Amino acid sequence: MDRLPVLPLGQIVVYPHIVIPLALVDPQAVRLIDEVVQGDKRLLLGVVRPEDGREPVEGPLMQTHPEQLFEVGTLATVVRLLKLGDGSARVMVQGLERARLRDVAATEYGFAAAYDVPSELAAAEDARTEALKRAVLAQFARVIDIAPYLGQELHEVLAGITDPGKLADFVAANLDLALPAKAELLSLADVGQRLERLAHFLAAELQVLEVGSQIQDKVKARLDENQRQYVLREQLQVIRQELGEAETDDELDELAERLEAAGLSPEARKVADRELKRLRQMPMQSAEYQVARTYLEVFATLPWSRVTEDRLDLKAAREILDRDHYDLKSVKERILEHLAVRTLNPEARGSILCFIGPPGVGKTSLGHSIAEALGRKFTRVSLGGVRDEAEIRGHRRTYVGALPGRIIHALQKCETRNPLLMLDEVDKMGADVRGDPTSALLEVLDPAQNGAFVDHYLEVPFDLSGVLFIATGNSRAPMPDPLLDRMEVLTLPGYIPGEKLAIAKRYLLPRQLKETGLLRARASLADAALERLIAEYTREAGVRQLERAIAGVLRKAALEVVERGARAVRIAAKNLEKYAGQPKVLGEVVGRAPEVGVATGLAWTPVGGDIMFIEAIQMPGRGQITLTGQLGDVMKESAQAAWSLLRARAAGLDIPVDAFSETDVHLHVPAGAVPKDGPSAGITIATALASLLCRRPARHDVAMTGELTLRGRVLPVGGLKEKLTAAARAGVRMVLVPARNQSDLVEIPDEVKRLLEIRTVETIDQVLDQALLGPGRGARAAKPRVRVGAERPAPGARP
Repeated sequence: MDRLPVLPLGQIVVYPHIVIPLALVDPQAVRLIDEVVQGDKRLLLGVVRPEDGREPVEGPLMQTHPEQLFEVGTLATVVRLLKLGDGSARVMVQGLERARLRDVAATEYGFAAAYDVPSELAAAEDARTEALKRAVLAQFARVIDIAPYLGQELHEVLAGITDPGKLADFVAANLDLALPAKAELLSLADVGQRLERLAHFLAAELQVLEVGSQIQDKVKARLDENQRQYVLREQLQVIRQELGEAETDDELDELAERLEAAGLSPEARKVADRELKRLRQMPMQSAEYQVARTYLEVFATLPWSRVTEDRLDLKAAREILDRDHYDLKSVKERILEHLAVRTLNPEARGSILCFIGPPGVGKTSLGHSIAEALGRKFTRVSLGGVRDEAEIRGHRRTYVGALPGRIIHALQKCETRNPLLMLDEVDKMGADVRGDPTSALLEVLDPAQNGAFVDHYLEVPFDLSGVLFIATGNSRAPMPDPLLDRMEVLTLPGYIPGEKLAIAKRYLLPRQLKETGLLRARASLADAALERLIAEYTREAGVRQLERAIAGVLRKAALEVVERGARAVRIAAKNLEKYAGQPKVLGEVVGRAPEVGVATGLAWTPVGGDIMFIEAIQMPGRGQITLTGQLGDVMKESAQAAWSLLRARAAGLDIPVDAFSETDVHLHVPAGAVPKDGPSAGITIATALASLLCRRPARHDVAMTGELTLRGRVLPVGGLKEKLTAAARAGVRMVLVPARNQSDLVEIPDEVKRLLEIRTVETIDQVLDQALLGPGRGARAAKPRVRVGAERPAPGARP
């Protein structure tokens, strides 16, 4: 008689045609499966009986006695075996047939038994069998729908089973039955009896499931949302009282008092009362509770009615402005005018000021001084890089983590409704898919509208009419015209060397002496040394690089005091290299000489004025002109106009006739990596070309700016103050400017006028007469010369 290994199973009944995974932890069970796999992969799966009414633990039970096994088990085959690193294994077995176990005996691997396969009595194809089959199908389909432990995919599997015996085994394998019931169904070889018992078990299980489902439906119907919230709130109130956490009401009362004391506007008072009423009805653990609480906290901290009184003392204001800033007469006068108007009319609305100037000229620090002079609090909003409109107007409360805009947030911090609010770097704002923040500023900076500014977060008007707005920027070019129209633009030009020296002596040097811990008695920086720092170590319109240079020199002095025990350090012009290193900047004009084909022009950049050199050379060719130096379209057209003008006037300028037919000209503007554009280099280009074609050197100490027409007229240009300041800073002696810019010369600082000989010109003839020397006069020997980086115009130069 054939004998096979027996694997006892607790709480698991494997029916024929059913595949089931088993986890083997017992080493004896793993060895038994190894033995089976090495053979024909068949084994007997026994079912362990419950003992004393208690069902055995789930899984293989190798310590079972043969008497504990049900008589009928399952003949099965091993489908897959997976051994794990910890010695355990996972095995997949498939039931083949019912098997009656006989002569179960222990072996070295566990148990072995003989078996016989009971003959399965097929169900008769009569009405009763069909009725039982349909009943089982309908009942199990209903169980699948309402039983939480069965998946809906079983409907598809169930639809594909037509054999009554396989149907009974499939349903029994998936039904949650007690172990004796499952063992009973396994022992029934008669398919009809099996279907009948299965229908009985299904009816009982379905009744239990339907009663549970009905109970859940009734509970859900009784507890609707409002009743549920009411019960939870009552329970929460009792729990809070028991835990001593009833202070929340006290906190809301304190919040209500703060809202009352905030002096809210009527619209804000109405909204705050409504939100506070809603807040008292919300559970504290609700997410909406925190949103509403934050909203009311913003209301309570905003200065709806808190203002500071302006200090209308013109003398004190002038002293403060003069104390903190050198020169800037026009700006200081404008602030004093504002104070005078407020003295005569306290209700007057001042205009919005906008300071435009290169970096480091004191725009932001000027705001601090103005606030101190007016007796107002100072707050600053940096707008550089802002691209989202919500940064100005705030986010709507429907968004998670919504907050007010930067304007409202700044007023929260300064706790007054009439501060001096500086909008820094307004020219650095951009626009993208989230909106245009410059458009949002139109309402903020319009005195006719900002009295009822509505932040998207607050959703109620807030009065900004008492705020003194001052905007700052490096250039007005990126700013849209509607925004500029709402502001009064005050230009702060770059400093010339004399102004930088005065600023360094009055402000920068004392501040850095304090920062480095050096007293004046232990370290000193001579005026001549400061002048060298300005001329040879910095190249800027402002004074930030100069302050860093002074700081570097004083740090070297501090090291000498501490390390070498020096009692005093005296820094003069002759020993400056010891503390500052080698000069970094060489003068653009100093050391140059008149050259043929080289003219000096003036350029405007976002960081101040600059000088630029235009060079031209001649070579055999066919009368063509080549333009290089990364020139823009406007500058190229200026070069073409100058070239045409010189061709038309060749005879009057003693230019050889064959110069425009047998030679080519290459015109270049150095610093080729820097884009350049604008019409104001017209007369400079014409001068360089005329110098080349006439073989007359151009004066190196003469700079010029002006647009040129085909008729030889010189048209006015912009940025004259910055250009002349750069010329004075570079060591130019004479500057040629358009006659129609005569009115702009009033704004030029007196020191610039003292350093420069400013001449006005109307035609190109006047320009050439004053810029060109006679043939051979002062011409520089043609020898190689290295240009230093100081001759490069600043990035973004516009001639």
